[in-house]
Amino acid sequence: MTALRPPFTLATATAKVRAAEDAWNSRDPQRVANAYSEDSEWRNRDRFLRGRDQIRNFLTGKWERELDYRLTKSLWSFSDNRIAVRFQYEYHDVDGQWFRAYGNELWEFDEEGLMRRREASINDVLIQPDERKFHWSAPGPRPADDAGIPGVR
Repeated sequence: MTALRPPFTLATATAKVRAAEDAWNSRDPQRVANAYSEDSEWRNRDRFLRGRDQIRNFLTGKWERELDYRLTKSLWSFSDNRIAVRFQYEYHDVDGQWFRAYGNELWEFDEEGLMRRREASINDVLIQPDERKFHWSAPGPRPADDAGIPGVR
């Protein structure tokens, strides 16, 4: 992801969002953590994290609890070194209960294209299995022919 550096254009911001989505859908905490600067700061819901080690540990625990995780992101806005996205993801817990999470993220990047700040606001909603929207094979990227978040181009 570091080849996509600020200042962003519509094309590079869109590519950065898709690269982040693909990394998260890999469910590989190391791969995801490497996209962040060594001193990256996060606010994820009510959790505050700093640095790759805390990010990696957080993601490891997340994907141990959030099973069959599938994520889609869409570009909301961008500027020189900042990107705003909205996202949805689905997962189930160990009891088989499915959830859809809705959220927004604010990202800030360093000059190398590593994310140095991430602020995420997320809400989870219980869903029934027949309400799921994201059905591609996981882990792995969302297929190119999948539209992502319904209603977003």
